[in-house]
Amino acid sequence: MNRFATLDWILIALYFAAIFGVAWWVSGRKKATHETSSGYFLAGRNVGWFVVGTALFASNIGSEHLVGLAGTGYDSGVAVGQFEVLASLILLILGWLFVPFYLRSSVYTMPEFLERRYSPAARWYLAVISIVGYVLTKISVTLYAGGIVYEVLLGGNFWTGALIIVVATGIYTVLGGLRAVLYTEMLQTILLIGGAILVTVIGLVKLGGVSALRASSEPGTFDMWQPMSHPSFPWTGILFGAPILGVWYWCTDQFIVQRVLSANGIDNARRGTIFGGFLKILPLFIFVIPGVIAAALVKTGQLEIARADHALPEMIRSLLPIGIRGLVMAGFLAALMSSLAAVFNSCSTLITWDIYRKIRPDSSERQLVAVGKLATLLLVGFGLLWIPFMKHISGQLYVYLQSVQAYISPPIAAVFLLGIFWKRVNSAGAIASLATGFVLGTARLVLELTKGSTGGLLFWYADINFLHFAVFLFAICTGVLIAVSLLTTPPSADRLAGLTLATTAIDQDLESNPVWRRRDAAWSILLVLAVAAVWLMFRG
Repeated sequence: MNRFATLDWILIALYFAAIFGVAWWVSGRKKATHETSSGYFLAGRNVGWFVVGTALFASNIGSEHLVGLAGTGYDSGVAVGQFEVLASLILLILGWLFVPFYLRSSVYTMPEFLERRYSPAARWYLAVISIVGYVLTKISVTLYAGGIVYEVLLGGNFWTGALIIVVATGIYTVLGGLRAVLYTEMLQTILLIGGAILVTVIGLVKLGGVSALRASSEPGTFDMWQPMSHPSFPWTGILFGAPILGVWYWCTDQFIVQRVLSANGIDNARRGTIFGGFLKILPLFIFVIPGVIAAALVKTGQLEIARADHALPEMIRSLLPIGIRGLVMAGFLAALMSSLAAVFNSCSTLITWDIYRKIRPDSSERQLVAVGKLATLLLVGFGLLWIPFMKHISGQLYVYLQSVQAYISPPIAAVFLLGIFWKRVNSAGAIASLATGFVLGTARLVLELTKGSTGGLLFWYADINFLHFAVFLFAICTGVLIAVSLLTTPPSADRLAGLTLATTAIDQDLESNPVWRRRDAAWSILLVLAVAAVWLMFRG
């Protein structure tokens, strides 16, 4: 058993000291800013593109990548990397299409944008469903993964590891608000990428190189385009279903979009999404491939792994030398904490801005910030209460997350996309679409849990591939949105002003530098070509 040495612990301690030092420095440097709601929740809206891009990457790279993505690569090969590569293209949609409307409306949250486009009821729905979803998926799964990393790498107690991560993250999130989260995420991104590259390189060297990896892997392991009959990643689901999940997650989820809302203008926001798009190509190589390497090492008798989700932590523990092991461990703790901090901050923003402020509209700026900090502490408490249930999560963590998201994302993606593209859709259509999606998605989740006792049509409904289900649900919700909107009164011109493509040009009223815009267009084309190259590289 390769337990951590003194040098490893020193490096981990230095990491924690650096994180809290950055949070303390940021909170002291911008103390006056933190006393306003804009400063605490959106970092004063003056963040540069590099910080925006690294924050998009770091807040996204969480437990599902460190534990689940590598674990799925261990079991199923590189096909799961499609979600990461597609995210690069979806981020271009965020930067070029959605961000101008978000910045023009000066909203703090995505539910607030839905209220301006549709109605208060739409805002309440998205706020409540987002908060519940964050607690039950993002917070809980991150704690579960943190417990696994602590258990496998340090030989400690699962619950102790989860407790340490949630409390430490809660402290620095409360301390400095979004600005502290963004700057610690920038530091964590650098450490995370460096650590993951080390694991990949050392694993390849131990195995004997790329040729040895391919020779030791099962047929189809390196094919990102799997047949339609594939149980998890059929090419039809990847092509038509995964983008629906991507639009919801990258373009409409507060967890992600809040980073872009903090940008210093349209140019920094757009360039941040492009930079984030390039970074999102990396997980295929630094998380999925290590899972494939772990499977090959097990096959050749050079590694022992108890279960798929232990693949990456076990590689760190068994393959890396003293010192480097502690440094890489710090990088992976960084990813867990950055993802959790992003959830805490985004969720507290929703609670404060979309619930408390709606109930108490006369609240002062100081009260809103205080409520935001209290909400973060409450979320820490919910996370701690949820820890005992984490052992009940089984199977491949990444597939679990993606499948749950497939049940909630289609109606939200539909109302956002059609709301921007078509001015005729209205509040009645949006509410009907969201309600339909909620009923059908909940039914799918319940039936999936009990499908062993069902048959016929109900079994088919529960057993259909989750990506194909996302396509089906998106089509139904879109149809309901259009039909109900056409049968009811059109929205007023005042409500639509500046919120749809039919009522305004994308960059109208936004200060966009033409030189930046041309360069960003060139970088965007280069990103598309990079994605195409990856698809060709992993074709069979």
